[in-house]
Amino acid sequence: QVQLVESGGGLVQAGGSLRLSCIVSGRTVSNFAMGWFRQAPGKEREFVAVISWIDIRTDYTDSVKGRFTISRDNAKNTVYLQMNSLKPEDTAVYYCAADSRGQWGRRLDLGEYDYWGQGTQVTVSS
Repeated sequence: QVQLVESGGGLVQAGGSLRLSCIVSGRTVSNFAMGWFRQAPGKEREFVAVISWIDIRTDYTDSVKGRFTISRDNAKNTVYLQMNSLKPEDTAVYYCAADSRGQWGRRLDLGEYDYWGQGTQVTVSS
């Protein structure tokens, strides 16, 4: 079983930065794809960013490109989401997710991810 524990959310003013962390435990993750998703009130959960653990390929939704950076620390089994130039529309609960099959071609598909964290709230004030 895989456990994902997120941290790093909080309240920040527009233009500020936050770094989210997701510690992965329970299984070897070398072939995983690790994603960040978010869900704002009244909206569906949406893809934000993804990283392939083995070759560090990354992808982002258009609205965060140039502002957010996903990375991973192999020694710490941790995935990060560095969020800069935050906007009020980035306000959401952010979830870390793991695709244990590492299907890069389905990286945008919520249904492909078989493990999820509990979520961490990010609130950006204007």
